[in-house]
Amino acid sequence: MDYLPLFVDLRKKPVLVVGGGHIAARKIELLTQAGACVQIVACKLCKPLITMTEQKNVEWLAKYYHIQQLERVFLVIAATNNSQLNGQIYQDATNRYLLVNVIDDKPLCSFIFPSIINRTPIIIAISSSGTAPTLARLLREKMEALLPSHLGKMAEIADQWRDKVKERFAIPSDRRHFWDKAFTGIFSSQMAVGKLEEAKRTLNHQLSNINISRGEIILVGVGPGNSGLLTLRGLQVMQLADVLLYDYLVSDEILNLGRRDADRICVGKRAHDHSITQEEINNMLVTLAREGKRVVRLKGGDPFIFGRGGEEIQAAAEAGIPFQVVPGVTASLGATAYAGIPLTHRDYAQSVLFMTGHCHSNGIVPDWETLVHPYQTLVIYMGSIAVTDISRQLIKHGRDPITPVAVISRGTRKDQNVLIGTLRNLPELALYAAAPTLFIIGAVVNLHRHLAWYQATE
Repeated sequence: MDYLPLFVDLRKKPVLVVGGGHIAARKIELLTQAGACVQIVACKLCKPLITMTEQKNVEWLAKYYHIQQLERVFLVIAATNNSQLNGQIYQDATNRYLLVNVIDDKPLCSFIFPSIINRTPIIIAISSSGTAPTLARLLREKMEALLPSHLGKMAEIADQWRDKVKERFAIPSDRRHFWDKAFTGIFSSQMAVGKLEEAKRTLNHQLSNINISRGEIILVGVGPGNSGLLTLRGLQVMQLADVLLYDYLVSDEILNLGRRDADRICVGKRAHDHSITQEEINNMLVTLAREGKRVVRLKGGDPFIFGRGGEEIQAAAEAGIPFQVVPGVTASLGATAYAGIPLTHRDYAQSVLFMTGHCHSNGIVPDWETLVHPYQTLVIYMGSIAVTDISRQLIKHGRDPITPVAVISRGTRKDQNVLIGTLRNLPELALYAAAPTLFIIGAVVNLHRHLAWYQATE
């Protein structure tokens, strides 16, 4: 281990920074966030530092460096473009047993700045020991995506509750068990959505009823299939799931991002093949949650856009099960973007209308008159079964038979395919499209040949 990681309390401690440029400003901003009393030595200051001195956040001590400035300081940072001066500052500070950092000069550093993830009071520092700072930054970015923003607030509340928990549980392992349940359960979910008072009540409840587990249901929209379109919140929730319920629209690459030891249950339905009914899915969600499990229901696209997510959440609400919803990129937005087809365009379409080709069995008939406006883009989900009737009805009610159409198959995925034609031959195009498919009808389809950018790769 080349460096020993330390977290230093800099509150109200003097730190000397020699240099007044933008590099120095970045370090000074970090130091002031940690509460340090920064003293600057520089011939001139960049604009951000001038502002900071005017606001009394830092002190402009002198224009020129002198060894006496090292008296009664805690840390020293050299950020000048004069290598000889930087070397002198390093030697002077080292002779006085002061920690010193010369920016971008590893041999002249007795301490280095790590790449930081700030979830105060949770602080995570990543370092490559000065060998590859860009790699450290990339690692930080990946970890940032996994760590929710409410971690800091959870830690603050945990600190407030430490004495209560110690009083309730004398054995350390019991205390760990309590906090394990809190940080991965309902308390964490409530903190994530800002329900602070409810979260505190949950801790109270768990403190009094440690053996009583409360489950929850979380609907997560995972997008059209490409894992890059999964939201950060969706990924975080999947990592905490006890059970993952998924359907056929959830791609393997997304499913593999879930918690490894979570139970996985496929509740998929296909046209003419409803091996499990919606009512059975609703009952399964409620039953699993009542067993104290965090049930994450993965749904392709967005749960509330032709995904029957509303029905599943209604079942949770009626059963008194805590629930939340994580929106997703719906297929109409993801697939068309990857196909280079803007849904609206000033020259071609002033509105867009979404519809499903798979209607409720109660016989509700689409209002075809509203679907045939020439300057409107029509997006049809799940239209393959009724594609012949859709094409015929649109033409019958006034849509031009040569209106451009696109059939997007498996949009955003590696095997995405886009077929272009006209409304008249839409049924023939649909025959060659693998599910899931999306129909786009309107003049904006003509932009595909100019704007298509996504090249699927193996």
